[in-house]
Amino acid sequence: METILPIKGKVKYAITLDASVWIFDDRKIELEDFLKFDDSIKKNENDYIRAQAERWERERTGIKPPVNKSIKRFEKERVLTGSFVIPLKPFLSNAEPTQDGERVQLESSDGNQHVLTMEEAMNGFLRFSKDGKPLREDGPTHFYFGDGSNGSDPFKNILGITVI
Repeated sequence: METILPIKGKVKYAITLDASVWIFDDRKIELEDFLKFDDSIKKNENDYIRAQAERWERERTGIKPPVNKSIKRFEKERVLTGSFVIPLKPFLSNAEPTQDGERVQLESSDGNQHVLTMEEAMNGFLRFSKDGKPLREDGPTHFYFGDGSNGSDPFKNILGITVI
């Protein structure tokens, strides 16, 4: 199964995403943690901004924190066994939807099309792994609303995103 996900339609830049590389992306969030959040989008954005600020400060000052090998091992284990989601907002923003692009259509391999408002899409998350492996049976991605309201029944088999 391909893990390629195009963003097209009423956008300035049609882009293609590869869900198989998101496991290396710092913006990924464990699914369990995502489903626990009440205001997940704001918290995740703040955590991401804080982490980037700390990283920038380390780079600027040249201070290298000591690396603990057990932490590395734990991170590797977590990646190999975890289930993850990633925010859709950065990808959708990079495609730069046009002014007349008011809705987002999620296209699935089973022929279903889910139409969302731009706000719902910008606040949404894409699940790309289960137990450390890509979603093969009902993937390549699942869509979750930002508030986790469809946590038990996400939109599955998402193959493309079209701004309409």
